[in-house]
Parts: sequence; C-alpha cells; structure tokens
Amino acid sequence: MSPVTAVTIWHLEQPSASVLPGEPVPAPAGLDLAVVRAEAIGPEFARFLYTAVGGVWNWTDRLGWSHADWEKWLAVEGTETWVAWVGGSPAGYVQLAPHDEGVVEVVYFGLLPAFIGRGLGGHLLDLGLRRAWDLAERHPALPATRKVIVETCSLDGPAALRNYHARGFALARTETVDKLVGEAPGPWPGSGFSLG
Repeated sequence: MSPVTAVTIWHLEQPSASVLPGEPVPAPAGLDLAVVRAEAIGPEFARFLYTAVGGVWNWTDRLGWSHADWEKWLAVEGTETWVAWVGGSPAGYVQLAPHDEGVVEVVYFGLLPAFIGRGLGGHLLDLGLRRAWDLAERHPALPATRKVIVETCSLDGPAALRNYHARGFALARTETVDKLVGEAPGPWPGSGFSLG
C-alpha cells in the first residue's frame, strides 16, 4: 500500500501577455529542435506523452482513463498539444485547454527525462504560453485569452515553480492535499524509473 503524503499545490495565474519577455526565450544552441502543434493527436500519443513525461513526477490522475476518455478530452475545441522534437524524437510537450470566459490552462508541460537539464524547458514553456495567448486566432469560436492559469505541486520537478514565476505567473492560491504516493510509476507501470 502506498503511503499518504501531504502535497502542496500552487495555483498560478498569468494576467497578461505583457508579462512575457518581449523576445521569445531562444532555443538552446546545438539541438536539432522543432516545436510543432500535434494537430491530429490521438489518445495513444497523448497518453504516451503524459506517461513518458509525468511518470517520473507521479502524474497518475489520468492513468485510468479509457481510450474514449482521452478522445473526448482531446476533441474539445481549443485543446492543443505542442510537441518539442529533438533529432526526430519527442522531447517534451505543452498541452493547452480553454476554459470559460477567455481563461486558458496550461494543463501539462514537461520534458522527457533524457532532455531535462539541456536548456529546453524555458524555451518550450515560453512558446507554449505565447500559443495560449493567441489561442483564439487558431480557434475563432473561442473568446480572446484574458488569463492563463497553471498549477504545479511539490511532486513536480524542482525547477517548475521557479520556471513559472520567471514567465510572469503570480500565485493565486495554495492548498495542501493528502495523496497516495508510491514509487514514481515511470513511463510505464512497474518501470520504477527515476531521475535520481
């Protein structure tokens, strides 16, 4: 049985695109990098990204989702997945989801373990936030973005909160919840993969 752990969750808000740096964060030198919107993403690839990135950080909330659950969620107008590719391999992703009244959430953001620490995270997050702010340009049925939100927690990577603050996010609220936390599941159940 997994132990119950107190997990701190930080709910963050970016109130305006003007808090982003005037110039985009440059891509790290020396990487054959492309960040592309996965316009025809299916449940299989979405779940792969979720487990490959989040398995190290105890992302478990969607492990029980069925194919139909993923399909339904991905079909929501304005839901977008931007994937970083390095040398032809997926390196990380940013997933955006619209809410009511012009609120856009960064639902997931992260890198596959092999790409952590190579200077890619700041560039990918910056690009994803810029796409959150211009979401209505690609989805005219949506209202213009008026706020971008994200949450991170004490189980996420040690640079996560700092990375969001560096992009102009402000703390909206903090909460602590009890969560069953065992060994990080890694990219697949039972892999026991960790960054340590």
